[in-house]
Amino acid sequence: MSDADKCRCEMNERVIAKLRSRAAIGIVKYGVTVADSPASTTDWIAHLQEELMDALVYLERLKQDIGSNSETEPGQ
Repeated sequence: MSDADKCRCEMNERVIAKLRSRAAIGIVKYGVTVADSPASTTDWIAHLQEELMDALVYLERLKQDIGSNSETEPGQ
């Protein structure tokens, strides 16, 4: 398998398709691309913080779904 073929693996292609879909949804929702957005650096930091906090909530839910008890894990 060539390096070019490795870059076209099914998993990579699925991720690329999802990125394209999210970009299209964002343009419809906000009317601009990320590159053309007038948001400030501070705005981008706040957006990222919100996304990461959401991701932590999703992770906690997944841990619950697989039976992990976050209350009794070290560091909690």
